[in-house]
Amino acid sequence: MQSDVLSLTTAEWDNITRLFTPLPQTPEGERAAIAQAVGVLEDIVGTKIGTAADRAGTFNNSDYLHQQDCNDEAINTTTYMRLMQQAGLIRLHDILDTRTRKFFFTGWPHSAAVIREQATHAEYAVDSWFYDNGYPATIVPMSTWKEGYIPEDSPIVQRPQQKDPPTE
Repeated sequence: MQSDVLSLTTAEWDNITRLFTPLPQTPEGERAAIAQAVGVLEDIVGTKIGTAADRAGTFNNSDYLHQQDCNDEAINTTTYMRLMQQAGLIRLHDILDTRTRKFFFTGWPHSAAVIREQATHAEYAVDSWFYDNGYPATIVPMSTWKEGYIPEDSPIVQRPQQKDPPTE
């Protein structure tokens, strides 16, 4: 079995470390840096693997090559955050496993990456699915996200998310 390996150049990784310089001293500051870094990493990685044209959401985007769904986004975001943590950039949060809200019997399921603030144990969804590739991730309290949160300015609010019914 062949395994593909993706690596970042020193200059590419420097673009990430700059977002954490100086290291944030508050959890809010760290979350802001994480959101920005996820967007930058999406752009760098997307250019290398062909997902640079990934659009917000999933439905109505099947014509776009390498369109990612929320599971792809959640796994990638978790991976990016683990790399940041290993590099000592994320110090005030723990990275948890991805979570899913809703299931088919209550609506479309949706998954996101999750972090937990170490000082308060508050959990936050880190969701990069709401915007096109390369935009900062949305980070909101887990309870807000679980209730079905979608940012008002997200393209998925403006773009229909389901195919139009056939016309007669």
